[in-house]
Amino acid sequence: MPELPEVETVRQGLLKLVQSKKIAKVTVLWPRIVTNDLTEFDQRLSGQTIETIDRRGKYLLFRLSNHLTLVSHLRMEGKYHLEAAGVPPEKHTHVIFEFTDGQQLFYNDVRKFGRMTLGDTGFEKQLSGIQALGPEPLSPEFTIPAFKAALKRRHKNIKSALLDQHSVAGLGNIYVDEVLWLSKIHPLQPANSLTDAEISALFSAIREEMKIAIEAGGTTIRSYVDAAGHQGHFQLQLHVYGHQGDPCERCGTTIEKFKVGGRGTHICPKEQQLR
Repeated sequence: MPELPEVETVRQGLLKLVQSKKIAKVTVLWPRIVTNDLTEFDQRLSGQTIETIDRRGKYLLFRLSNHLTLVSHLRMEGKYHLEAAGVPPEKHTHVIFEFTDGQQLFYNDVRKFGRMTLGDTGFEKQLSGIQALGPEPLSPEFTIPAFKAALKRRHKNIKSALLDQHSVAGLGNIYVDEVLWLSKIHPLQPANSLTDAEISALFSAIREEMKIAIEAGGTTIRSYVDAAGHQGHFQLQLHVYGHQGDPCERCGTTIEKFKVGGRGTHICPKEQQLR
């Protein structure tokens, strides 16, 4: 699943391609992608202009004219790309936005898990997935005191606590493994047992990792590409994720992989010890 750096990269690239374009028509080829009534979805979007695109956690927020917002969650395989007029939809194209200039924005999704919801701007704050999100890791709201307070309320292990998005938004399996390795914290360490020094190290690792990953265009492990069809490059900088059997960069100990909550998890067993 695309995580914060990937979704932010998609947002930045997509904005350059579709900002100020006016929607002429919307065609939905796989109805379950859209949570609205399909006729209403097309009618409300037709004639609207894409003013900007925001992001909240892993959600894209298309800000449209007349105070409308289209919320899009890419889930596992969702992708947007722009095509010229007349280009036919591909096998896995499920939603087509036709613009008045003749170009088309295709939403492709091999696994059909992505979702779109349209409403009056502000409604997105009440969506269950967005309402529960913690602060953005690069925002002023994400501070060490706030992060510490959030973790002290969590009895689950730190990996699960970071994955559930309540303490900080946008981190998925790859980046959680990376920041825990950077801060030398075992994934099964209870969140509320972290020391002040560990919380401070984890906080810094999260912020720095998100900055570097966004600059690198995100991480491509299997199929992720940005709005222009380019792969990310951060996979070349991963320290622990996907490196099971390799020596730890810091100490040379063999990286191990095991499951935490059903998710593949990578650690250095020497430097990330469970207390």
